[in-house]
Amino acid sequence: MRLKKLLRKDIEPRCTYCAHGVPLADGQRIVCRRRGVVDGADHCRAFRYDPLRRIPPKPAALRGHFTDADFSLGDNDETK
Repeated sequence: MRLKKLLRKDIEPRCTYCAHGVPLADGQRIVCRRRGVVDGADHCRAFRYDPLRRIPPKPAALRGHFTDADFSLGDNDETK
């Protein structure tokens, strides 16, 4: 299921994960084979999505204090 999210067709075009671009050392700008040095948020008609260049967002952290009872399926009152 997660692989489908990375390979979906409705991805917002950005030069950051285009197959025609190479990131510069500053991490903000891209060297495009077609347009030269551009901002990573730009895009053009020649955009070709490369899923290996896209960095997925970090998963959300669990907040709060949980105990073992929060994750048990049975009643904790019964002891055998």
